Amino acid sequence: MGHVAREKQKLLNRIKRMRGQLEAIERAVEADADCTRVLQQATACRGALDGFIAEVIEDHIRDAMVDPDADAQDPRRLAAEELVAILHAYLT
Repeated sequence: MGHVAREKQKLLNRIKRMRGQLEAIERAVEADADCTRVLQQATACRGALDGFIAEVIEDHIRDAMVDPDADAQDPRRLAAEELVAILHAYLT
């Protein structure tokens, strides 16, 4: 996961936000909060996790599958960028 090291702080910040969201869900459940509120918080947390997953996969695609010196029109680079776009559409 060497490529993740370059994005380490950004990823750690995402994880900290997710931890905060999970703690908010826990507090809401403990307080017998309305189901709508709990579900909204859970959905936000799921979205944050999906964003985290997308970021790690995107970094891996760009690091392991694309030659950084390749021409912008290189078919492999274009395919990798298309895959990243599909990933973002699906997960974020």
